[in-house]
Amino acid sequence: MSTERQEAIGEAGSAMQRYQRSVQAFDDAVGRALGVGPADMRCLDWLSDGARTAGELAVATGLRPAATTALIDRLTERGFVRRVPSPDDRRKVLVELTEEGRAKVWSAYGPLVDEGGAVFDGVGVAQLRAWSALLDEMTALTDRHRARIEASD
Repeated sequence: MSTERQEAIGEAGSAMQRYQRSVQAFDDAVGRALGVGPADMRCLDWLSDGARTAGELAVATGLRPAATTALIDRLTERGFVRRVPSPDDRRKVLVELTEEGRAKVWSAYGPLVDEGGAVFDGVGVAQLRAWSALLDEMTALTDRHRARIEASD
């Protein structure tokens, strides 16, 4: 591998690390503004994609079932989420964002999303698709190594 390529990979890695730190700092600031903790924020993030079961939220947040129940209770009391029956299986209960919860979360993230579109001005469709594919590969790599760490616990 050429020195120039190694340097470029190192620069990209450093840029990704700076980005990850910036995102984490932003999420922490949003959590403080909303009065919720990091696990609560992860839960709200997962729920922004749609309703989930408590079991799915336990996996997503890395919490034990009892702690997940307490987290859901906390977010319910604060008006962020509600429990609803599953439309597909009456025995299941789903957790979903309330309109109030969605509005609170969007008040923090909406301006970032709205302004963020401009970051892609001048970037072609092919570049965007290549970038998406690269991010998918990076996600798969991270997921494999997370599973390795979790298996060694």
